[in-house]
Amino acid sequence: MFALCGPCEKRIVPKCPKLNRAKEESSVILPVHDAEPWLDECLGSVLQQDFEGSMELSIFNDASKDKSMTIIEKWKKKLEGSGILVVIGGHDSPSPRGVGYSKNQAVAQSSGSYLCFLDADDVMMPQRVRLQHEAALRHPKSIIGCQVTREPPNSTERYTRWINQLAPDQLLTQVFTSNGPTVIMPTWFCSRAWFAHVGPFDEGGRGVPEDLLFFYEHLRKGGGVVRVDQSLLLYRYHPGAATHSVLETTIWAHRVRFLEEQALPHWATFTIWNAGRQGRRLYRSLTAGSQRKVAAFCDVDENKIRKGFYCYEGSQERPKPRIPVLHFRAARPPFVICVKLVRPHRGAFEDNLRSLNLQEGRDFLHFS
Repeated sequence: MFALCGPCEKRIVPKCPKLNRAKEESSVILPVHDAEPWLDECLGSVLQQDFEGSMELSIFNDASKDKSMTIIEKWKKKLEGSGILVVIGGHDSPSPRGVGYSKNQAVAQSSGSYLCFLDADDVMMPQRVRLQHEAALRHPKSIIGCQVTREPPNSTERYTRWINQLAPDQLLTQVFTSNGPTVIMPTWFCSRAWFAHVGPFDEGGRGVPEDLLFFYEHLRKGGGVVRVDQSLLLYRYHPGAATHSVLETTIWAHRVRFLEEQALPHWATFTIWNAGRQGRRLYRSLTAGSQRKVAAFCDVDENKIRKGFYCYEGSQERPKPRIPVLHFRAARPPFVICVKLVRPHRGAFEDNLRSLNLQEGRDFLHFS
């Protein structure tokens, strides 16, 4: 198996005799920016948790201009009345500082031994904190995720299926794909100690994939990835989500560098599965040293195979590299696969790959 080698400007601490900060165990980390349409449902789901330990809600308001703070103040009273300490920080600058900054501030002002990350547009199922806390106790150096229910239901079918159906070993082998972290950030739960060892989040602001960068650093430091196989989060899709602000080219560059750092050093040579656009793009994105490890492209397209090679015209080398293009049955593993999965066990590519009796992580990795 392949192995992966500042204070907030506003802080309100409620004075409630029922609550003892020394006994708090789990902190729900909630960054908020203009979340008015979803906050009632989100905060209601915090109140509905069946976790029997001590809970805290740490909110950081990142320059919201809508009625988010009015809603938060309303729910603070309800939550405190149920024994959940609410800590509120934030700023009212003209512009938001970004998700990474907000999450770091919410973590810094919290006090729980465990951190449960929540996005303001999502909704937790009542058992989420309890079940993920139990898993975190068993796996202290892991990020704990969970399955999700997508809203609207058919908005990202392939991605949602990938989130929910990865096998346990694939949570580590499929970390290079375009889907990003194999347990999605709004489902993360981990110990404060492990977060401090890995973090904090990158605070570069809009356009920075802070969750992906944190996830990669987590893996570099030997962290595990565990998923609770129950749907514990209503995961909302809408055009205003922060994830849409990150350019695909930015994520691509991080993925390629992580592949070169963590996977390719284990292989003397490898084959890129897909002689088409995505496979050639990967080849062109590699460093010269990694390009020299590419033994061949492989494909099923007879026209590409008949041509016999791919010539990289942009290379500074002379003569320019001519990489063989082979039928997949004539190619040798390991493979870096740049083909989209259609559905587990239900496509021609999947049939072809399965016919070779290879082991994921050792003989091939998915990159697409």
